[in-house]
Amino acid sequence: MEGNTAWMLMSTALVVFMVPGLALFYGGMTRSKNVLNMLNMNMYCLGIVPLMWVLFTYSLGNSSGDPSSGLSREELIGNFDAVGLDNITGTDLIPVVFFMTFAAITPALISGAVADRMKFSAWVLFVPLWSLMVYTPVTYWVYSGWHLDLDPEAIDFAGGTAIHINAGVAALVLVLVLGRRAGWPREPMPPHNMPLVMLGTGILWFGWFGFNAGSAGAADGVAVQALLNTFVAAAAGMLSWLAVEKLRDGQATTLGAASGIVAALVAITPAAGYVGSMSSIVFGLVAGVVCYFAIQLKFRLGYDDSLDVVGIHGVGGLVGGVLLGFLANADVNGVDGVFFGDSGLLASQLIAMGSVVLFSGVVTFVIAKGLDLVIGLRVDEESEAIGLDQSLHAETAYQ
Repeated sequence: MEGNTAWMLMSTALVVFMVPGLALFYGGMTRSKNVLNMLNMNMYCLGIVPLMWVLFTYSLGNSSGDPSSGLSREELIGNFDAVGLDNITGTDLIPVVFFMTFAAITPALISGAVADRMKFSAWVLFVPLWSLMVYTPVTYWVYSGWHLDLDPEAIDFAGGTAIHINAGVAALVLVLVLGRRAGWPREPMPPHNMPLVMLGTGILWFGWFGFNAGSAGAADGVAVQALLNTFVAAAAGMLSWLAVEKLRDGQATTLGAASGIVAALVAITPAAGYVGSMSSIVFGLVAGVVCYFAIQLKFRLGYDDSLDVVGIHGVGGLVGGVLLGFLANADVNGVDGVFFGDSGLLASQLIAMGSVVLFSGVVTFVIAKGLDLVIGLRVDEESEAIGLDQSLHAETAYQ
């Protein structure tokens, strides 16, 4: 018991560390005039979301008031029995604080899609509204049986659907409402600081061990399998992205290595505790290739996803959920996919993921359009040209 508690406390700290890692990853990918704005957008999520979580969103999204009683499939969202966490103490707080870190990083993922042009004041309002209206009900559904009478139930070990698909869809909707950056795609807008990108990638990879292995809820064999799968999948994703990049573009790039790692980490997230070691290599290899081609779609279809959130997190999450339907192995954690004798899981995965895509897309659109009408989502042309660091924060990253 004490060992499990220690592991969950460590896992929680690892996931918290992912948010500044994500900030550096995204910050290095932006232009130098917008890097501080990106850091602010990410770190703001560590400010507002945990406060909301303690006050009421944990109660609505994860609790019936008693952590030992489980969740009710008869309701579409939780209740207010755990408001302020007054009735939860001691080690019962472990799932509260662990999943609080998930709630904080999910809206932060969206920030990369809207880089260089979204008002910080609009972001300040968007994050709590989206966390309450989209993330909270989705996380309840994912961990309480989906309310879709699926047989077998869809599964999501560490948040591939609740976090990555959810955020990826929201990112796509938000960029469509915002519109393109000035000059995109005619003007090149490469990352301004690749060492920052690689530093952020390393922190994300490190923190992801807590993200995935911590989702086992204990320091047990499933946690070990999830940790190994996280390591191996990311390694395979890096190599497959570099290979396809070399074959198509003639060069294997540092940005490609970072992108392949993150794409594979996203893909293995829903499956980390449900598949074997060899299967995790498949997740990484497939995610690296599919996500590479997915980010090319923004040029074909004309949506300006600044830092490839849709192509990596949205598509990567879908890849992971689908592959899980094929490769889940009951020898690992009691659930079989198509290749191990149960074809029903794949259908359940598709239905569950589709429901989140639809819900997240519609509600995010309502939030984005409402904010646009009330305060405006986008900075003016002059502010965008000067850069958001100076125009919104009166700061400069590099003297």
